[in-house]
Amino acid sequence: MTIHNFLVVSFPLLCAGCKVGPDFKLPVFSAGDAWKEQRVGRDARLPDSWWKLFGDGDLNQLVVRALAANNDIAAAKARMDTARALTGVDRARLFPRLDLNGSAGISRVSQDAVTRNLPPGVAVDLESERYRATFDLSYDPDLWGRNKRLLEAGNADAAGAEALLDVQRLGIATEVCRQYFLLRGLDAQEAVLRDTISSRESGHDVLRSRTDAGLADGLSTSQARAEIELARNDLASVQRQRGAAEHALAVLCGTLPASFSVGAKSSAAKLPEWRAGLPAQVLHRRPDVRAAEMELRAANARIGVAEAAFYPNFPLTASAGFESLEPKRFLDWQNRVLALGGGLAQPVFNAGSNRANFDAAVAGRDEALANYRNRLLTALREVEDALLDLKALAASRKALERALAASGEAKSLAQERFEKGLTNYLEVVDSDRTTLNVRLLLAQSIAQERIAWAALAKALGGGWSGK
Repeated sequence: MTIHNFLVVSFPLLCAGCKVGPDFKLPVFSAGDAWKEQRVGRDARLPDSWWKLFGDGDLNQLVVRALAANNDIAAAKARMDTARALTGVDRARLFPRLDLNGSAGISRVSQDAVTRNLPPGVAVDLESERYRATFDLSYDPDLWGRNKRLLEAGNADAAGAEALLDVQRLGIATEVCRQYFLLRGLDAQEAVLRDTISSRESGHDVLRSRTDAGLADGLSTSQARAEIELARNDLASVQRQRGAAEHALAVLCGTLPASFSVGAKSSAAKLPEWRAGLPAQVLHRRPDVRAAEMELRAANARIGVAEAAFYPNFPLTASAGFESLEPKRFLDWQNRVLALGGGLAQPVFNAGSNRANFDAAVAGRDEALANYRNRLLTALREVEDALLDLKALAASRKALERALAASGEAKSLAQERFEKGLTNYLEVVDSDRTTLNVRLLLAQSIAQERIAWAALAKALGGGWSGK
C-alpha cells in the first residue's frame, strides 16, 4: 500500500469520530418559590467576606488568617490542582503520540557456529554493528468518543474539586465564626460569674459579721459560703470550655495551640440582617450543590467510556528514520527506513467484563443522581433550619431579657426582706441563684443567635459573586 492509499483509507477513520453514551442533561428539580420559615423578600446578595457584616475586627482577622493558613483548605486546593493536572492526561489521548527511539549495538557470533558448514578458506566477519534511530508515530482514532468522554469526566472532576474547595473555605469561615462567638459567649458568662462571686463574697462577709455579733445564725453563713463555691465551680467549667474553643481556633488558623491566644473581652459583634431570597437562587449559589452536579456529570460521561469498549479500535502507526551498519553512513539517504501500519481490535469474548463495566457505570450514574437530589433537599433543609433557629433564638433572647428584669426585682425584694428579718437567707439564695442562671442563659442565647446567623450564611452559600 502506498502512502497515498494509506492516507485515503485512514482519513475517513480520523474524521468519523462520534461520542457514544448519553449526553448530560441536568435533572429537573422544583425548589418551590417560598420558604416555610421566612417570607421571600428581595434578594440581598451576601458579599464574599460575609463575616464582616458582624462588625467585629477580631473576628475578621481570625477568618482571614484561617483562610490563608488552614491545612484542610490547603489539602482541598492540592486536590483541585491534582484534578486539573489529570485533565491534561485525558486531553493528551486525543492527539497522536510521537516518540524518538534510538539504538546502537555490537555483536559477535561463534566462529564454529558460522564456519562449520562453509568451505575452507571462506572469510566471515564474526562481529557486526547496527545503528538505528526512528521517529515512531502512534494514534488511536477516537471513533466512538471514548477519549472525549474521559476528558469530559476529567473536566467535571476538576470543576467538582474546585467547588469542594469553595465548600471547604465556606465551612472553615463558618467554623471560625462559630468557635469565636462561642468563645465570646463564654467570656460573657465568665464576667457574670466573677461578678456573682464578688457579690456573694461581699454578702458572706456581711453575714459573718452579723453572725459574730449574734444577729444571724451560722446556717446562713454556711449557705452563703456554699453558693460562692458553686459559682467558682461554674467558673472553672466555663474556663475549661473557653480553653477548648481557643484551641479549636488555633487549629483552624493552622498554628500551635500553645502559641495562640484570644484576649478576653465582651463581643463587639452586631446582629446582621439578610434575607434568603428564592430557593432556586440558593441552590444555584451553594458550592456543595455544584460539586454534586459535577459528580453527576462525570458519572454520566463514564457511561460513554464503558460503552465505547464494545466497539472496535483502529490503531494507526508510522515509523521513519535511518538504520545503518556503519556510523559514517548512518545518514545516507539509501539507509532510510519507513513503516506504516494499521490495525483492528474488536472485543470477541471477555467473559462479560465489558458488560459488567457498563452496568457499573450506569449504577454509578444512578448513585450520583440520587446524591445530587439528596444534596438539593439537604440544602433547602439547612436554610429552613437556620431560619427556624434564628426565629426561636430571637424569641428566647427576648424572653430571657424579660426574665432577667423580673429576677432582678425578686432578688432585690428578697434581700430587703432578709435585712428586715422578714424571711430567712434561703429566699435570698434562691433568688440570687435564679438571677445567675438567667444571666448565664442570656449570654449563651446571644452567642447562639450570632452562631445561627453564621449558619444561615453558610446555608445560603456564603459569598457568591461571580457564581
